[in-house]
Amino acid sequence: MNRDGGHLAGGGAPGGGGLGALGAVVLVPPVDVMRPRAADEIPVQAPSPRQLQYSLKLDGFRALAFVLDGGRVVLQSRSRRDLAPEFPEIAAHLREQLPPGVVLDGELCAYREGRLSFTDLLRSPADRARTGVPVSYIAFDLLAVPGQDVRSLPLRERWELLGTALREAEPPLQRVLATLDEETAREWFRDLRDAGVEGIVAKTLGSTYRAGPTWAWRKVRHAETSDGLLLGVLGPAERPRALVVRLSDGRTVTTSPRLSPAQSREVGALVGDRAGPLAPHPEHGPVRWVDPPVPVELRQLAGRQRQENATFVRVRSEG
Repeated sequence: MNRDGGHLAGGGAPGGGGLGALGAVVLVPPVDVMRPRAADEIPVQAPSPRQLQYSLKLDGFRALAFVLDGGRVVLQSRSRRDLAPEFPEIAAHLREQLPPGVVLDGELCAYREGRLSFTDLLRSPADRARTGVPVSYIAFDLLAVPGQDVRSLPLRERWELLGTALREAEPPLQRVLATLDEETAREWFRDLRDAGVEGIVAKTLGSTYRAGPTWAWRKVRHAETSDGLLLGVLGPAERPRALVVRLSDGRTVTTSPRLSPAQSREVGALVGDRAGPLAPHPEHGPVRWVDPPVPVELRQLAGRQRQENATFVRVRSEG
């Protein structure tokens, strides 16, 4: 995989119509995202006509990209925070490559030594620039074109429109690698794990874009990470240093190592107003309990320490 994403991104789609009336912004942030439900196995493709699209599930920050009037670009995170100030080079590139009115759904991805590097997304823009870590925006869906909200169109049409919208786009803006072939998807799932690919997302080609979780999109992930529940925070509610989480097996542990500044901001922005006052706990110390708990993604250490450690990866409250 090359530095701009290489085989993790595909080319433009054949066909596809125009991009609507130029200059008309019809969809503005915030917009709730469509979220896949977890599945244990890659779904089987139907005989012709094929009903599923399989695309790579990348290890990055989910972000809706809005190109607005006046040259403004918003990269809306799942928690509705604007990530554009943290990824100014991506915002500038989108501004140059796309007309106002386009809204993309995709993933911000960083690359280090030929593989996706989620931890590098947590670093400051200056740190990434100093160490030469590139970031790409990999689009997998299209919500609007100039003058038209296209969320009511089936995925097969939105995918063609996405190809048209990105036909002349250059890296670091790309379209995700996708296929209609089940065997190819299974090969990707097996062979691209070392490149940092989390898994495969299978999407029904006839599905419209609707906010919230749906079985029309199913994600199959490698088992290196697991889902848990954020029960409480340690430290200030707006900038916690660690989390108290319940693991999938029912155990409750404190995350380690300390949250990065970006992770602390992400969690604080989402749970700050849900966190209660400090309350002593015999095992975890002073904890601010969060009500209601928040789904999160965790990485557990292998080996002897697996029973004691869990590393926070990201909030999963919106898929």
